[in-house]
Amino acid sequence: MRVDDLLQKALALEFLTPEEVLLLENAAAAELIHVGHRLRQHHVPGNAVTWIIDRNSNTTNVCLANCKFCNFYRRPGHEESYITTIEEYKQKIEETFQFGGEQLLLQGGHHPDLGLDYYCKLFSELKSLYPNLKLHALGPPEVAHITKLEQSTHYEVLKALQAAGLDSLPGAGAEILNDRVRRLISKGKCGAQEWLDIMRAAHQLHLTTSATMMFGHIETNLERMQHLADIRQVQSEKPATAKGFIAFIPWPFQDEDTILKKLKRARNTVTGDEYVRMIALSRIMLPNVTNIQASWLTVGKQVAQLCLHAGANDFGSIMIEENVVSAAGARFRFTANGIHPEIYARPASSRDCATSNTNSANCPHISASRSSIRLQ
Repeated sequence: MRVDDLLQKALALEFLTPEEVLLLENAAAAELIHVGHRLRQHHVPGNAVTWIIDRNSNTTNVCLANCKFCNFYRRPGHEESYITTIEEYKQKIEETFQFGGEQLLLQGGHHPDLGLDYYCKLFSELKSLYPNLKLHALGPPEVAHITKLEQSTHYEVLKALQAAGLDSLPGAGAEILNDRVRRLISKGKCGAQEWLDIMRAAHQLHLTTSATMMFGHIETNLERMQHLADIRQVQSEKPATAKGFIAFIPWPFQDEDTILKKLKRARNTVTGDEYVRMIALSRIMLPNVTNIQASWLTVGKQVAQLCLHAGANDFGSIMIEENVVSAAGARFRFTANGIHPEIYARPASSRDCATSNTNSANCPHISASRSSIRLQ
């Protein structure tokens, strides 16, 4: 099939196969960007770009998964290992509120001693102390780990966490949803099918989720496209009244000091052009996911800004705190005051800015406090 025919299928919101999307590698970047932007306008009309103030904190850095791309984790008993205390959470949360945020993205490692009771008590205590706090917490690999410790089911574990205060489930730990890849880079984490099944269970409970993809290491282009097709399939199975995957966030592998790089198995060679194309292809492959987010943290402000014209409509978070991706070399930073002129390219005093307090189920980054800005 010709590239033009495939792009027309995409504009008609048809599901393209991974093999068909591979043919779009022959498309000019301008064509992909144009189609990605038209689809973005279909899903999110207008020129508003959403972003959030939140904090990415960690329950613990102790982890048994031994991912070859992670510099953050420590083995049990390591002198640098920790479990965050309630007093430390209080300081972090109150500081987040002072900066205008209401959400805590809370994740950690696969700690052998932290099971369902620990997380339920933690969530309940945090919600008791801060009733308005939005807990965007854990992720499928952590849910899989807890389920294994409890000898329970994904559904029951998620149901208990939801009752304790979990508001939404991040799409962490997806990497590439292919077991060939996962055995080589993250053997200790749940397999691809379990990741997807945990998201299915979350959607049955009407837990809003997001989905991610870390690409640019040892995966093939076909495996990237199959990853998107699998996300799309799970989204198509959600209950009609559930939001399901409210956003998709692709980012390139960060390789600084990682085992993958030391073993000479993978390096981060994703260019700005390749990332912009991936944003457009994500929009094309995911006609049933409303929001596509540009990862300025890993590609920088300028490339992320271009993505807003290639299919992305969300700019993520300023991230008051982020420890995992940064440990592998992500050095870009943003402030709330800086994010507007970066996108506007004009003084902040003249920007058209609105802050909304909406229900988390309606918000692209799963938060009840979000700002929108308007492109010129």
